[in-house]
Amino acid sequence: MPKILIIEDEAAIRRVLVKILSEESITYTVDEAEDGLKGIEILKKEDYDLVLCDIKMPKMDGVEVLEACKKIKPEIPFIMISGHGDLDTAVNTMRLGAFDYISKPPDLNRLLTAVRNALDKKELVVENTILKKKVSKNYEMVGESDAINVINDMIEKVAPTDARVLITGSNGTGKELVAHWIHEKSFRNMAPFIEVNCAAIPSELIESELFGHVKGAFTSAIKDRAGKFEAADNGTIFLDEIGDMSLSAQAKVLRALQESKISRVGSDKDIKVNVRIVAATNKDLKLEIEEGRFREDLYHRLAVILIKVPSLNDRREDIPLLIDYFSKKIALEQGTATKSFSVKAISLLKVYDWTGNIRELRNVVERLIILGKPEIDADDVILFANK
Repeated sequence: MPKILIIEDEAAIRRVLVKILSEESITYTVDEAEDGLKGIEILKKEDYDLVLCDIKMPKMDGVEVLEACKKIKPEIPFIMISGHGDLDTAVNTMRLGAFDYISKPPDLNRLLTAVRNALDKKELVVENTILKKKVSKNYEMVGESDAINVINDMIEKVAPTDARVLITGSNGTGKELVAHWIHEKSFRNMAPFIEVNCAAIPSELIESELFGHVKGAFTSAIKDRAGKFEAADNGTIFLDEIGDMSLSAQAKVLRALQESKISRVGSDKDIKVNVRIVAATNKDLKLEIEEGRFREDLYHRLAVILIKVPSLNDRREDIPLLIDYFSKKIALEQGTATKSFSVKAISLLKVYDWTGNIRELRNVVERLIILGKPEIDADDVILFANK
C-alpha cells in the first residue's frame, strides 16, 4: 500500500487532498504534517513513496523541505503545491528535483494523474537502483586480501554520501575501478559518470574540455560547446590524474567546488552545476604543493576522503583470483576456450615484481593465453611473460 505524506500548513487544503486521495481506486496510507520542520522530522523516521508539499509555509518553506529531503532520501518523488503567485517558484522546484507541481485549489483529475505517475516513477527508480548497485562486471574489484577488503568497506560507507574522494596509487592499480564503484553505489548512479583524463588533454585545452566554451572564445571555437562539468550535472565527474592539471584549471575547479558554479571559456555567465567530484592521481600531491605545482586549497577540498589503492606487489595473495578472472574474461572477449594455469605457473607469477600492477598482469595473462599451451605451465611463463 503506497504511503503518502502531505506537508501543508492550511488544514482545509490538507482535508481536500486527503479527500481526493480517498476517492482513488488504490488505497493509500496518508500522513500529514502541518509545517516543513514537522515534515522533515517525519521523513527522517519514516519511508514514503510520495510527498505532497506546499511551497509557502511558516518556519520552513517547501523549497527548503525539498532540498533537505533530496539529501536524506533522494529517491522520494515530490509534488509541489503552489498558489497563483508561486508558479515561478514551482517551476524552479522542478529544476531542484521535484516531480511535478499542482496549483491551488487542487484539481481532482490533475492531482490523481500526477500521483499515479510519480508512484510509477518511484517504482522504476527503486528497481533501477537495485540493479545499479550490482556493480557492472566490467568494473569488478577482484580480490580477498585485507587491503582490498578495507577499500570495499570504505566504498560502502562513502558511496551513499556526496563526500569528495581522492584516490591515490601507482599506475595500473585500479583507481578507475574504485571511482566507478563509488558512483555505481551512490544515489547519483542514474545520472552520468563522466571521466576526464587530465594528463591526456593539452594544458591549453583543459579548461575548454572541463567547462566548455562560447563561440569565438578562441580560434577553433566555431560554436558554443558544453564542457564535462555540465555533462556530469547531477552525476559524478572523475578527474583522473588530477596532479597533471594546470594551475589555471585548478583555480576554476576550486570555484566549482566552492560555489557549485562554472563559466564557459569566453563567457562571464555563471552556470549552476550539481556534480560530485572524484579525483585520482599517481603523484604525491603534498610534494606537488611544496613545489608550487598544485594548489593546497584545492587539495584540501578534494581530499575529504582519501583512498589509497595498493600495488599488486602489496596484495600478492589476490594474484591467483586475478589470473582466473582475467583468463575467463579474455576467453569470453576473444570467443575462445578458457585456458587453465598450473600450480607452478601461478606460483611463478606470484613472485614476479609487478611494476605495472594489475594492468601489467592482465597483459601477461592475455599473452600467455594466446601463445601458451592448453594448460599454461611454468615453461610458458618463463618463455612468454617477458619478466
